[in-house]
Amino acid sequence: MANKIAFIGLGNMGAPMAANLIKAGYALTVFDLVEQAMAEAVALGAERAESAAAAAEHADIVISMLPAGKHVATLYQGENGLLNAVAAGTLLVDCSTIDAETARQVAAAAGERGLSMLDAPVSGGVNGAKAGGLTFMVGGEAEAVEQARPLFDVMGKTYFHAGPAGAGQVAKMCNNMLLGILMTGTSEAINLAVANGLDPSVVSDIMKNASGGNWALNVYNPYPGVMDNAPASNGYKPGFGVDLMLKDLGLAMDSSLKKGVATPLGSMARNLYSVHSQSGHGGDDFSSILNLLKGYTDGSAGG
Repeated sequence: MANKIAFIGLGNMGAPMAANLIKAGYALTVFDLVEQAMAEAVALGAERAESAAAAAEHADIVISMLPAGKHVATLYQGENGLLNAVAAGTLLVDCSTIDAETARQVAAAAGERGLSMLDAPVSGGVNGAKAGGLTFMVGGEAEAVEQARPLFDVMGKTYFHAGPAGAGQVAKMCNNMLLGILMTGTSEAINLAVANGLDPSVVSDIMKNASGGNWALNVYNPYPGVMDNAPASNGYKPGFGVDLMLKDLGLAMDSSLKKGVATPLGSMARNLYSVHSQSGHGGDDFSSILNLLKGYTDGSAGG
């Protein structure tokens, strides 16, 4: 077990991830721009730092969970960046979901300083983070992945070494593009069935056991009342937000343009989530895309 971990970024995902590490007996020093987030971590047993650099100064492993690539680049390479603050041999693990180019660039800069860095974005949402059930998609050197494995085992149910630096971000991007497409298609199908008089629970069970079966039907049904633990049955909160899905679909579309790869369904899903966000639902769970489709049915986009 590593002696000291610095955890930077205690948002909706980072806070429960840090909490699980504390519960497992790891010594955490935390930093976040939101004082309340740090206070909650301290109440669980973490130490509070005045800055990210101060948190990382004596750490064996640094874990970061930030909103976007520009934040990750600034954290590690900006003024008072962590690449100049950490000791030799410190392992850097960025769990943010960002563009692969930034992940590769920051990892290369870390390598120039003799530091190992992993990009390790996660899948599983807030509920998965709280339950320690995340899936980590990891890019970087195999030796560094093995060093981080005990932490992945605490915060998640599984991890995959996708390849070299940036590969974790590519895997996450592709996974979430497919997730957005599947959730939209599942919502379309259930909405059409209900419009034709079928019970949403019955048609969901039918599709789960037929060729339309998918993850959304199995564990994250978008129709209210079908699945008690799904965000749809809790006013579409909490969960994985519409704006977060929109960000991930944007990363996929940017990559598709750069690589010249056709992603028509991904593009359509992005457009739908963009409309849904602009209708004031950016903070709702992404399964609430069903409400946008119901709005179309009702003649009022946005639901």
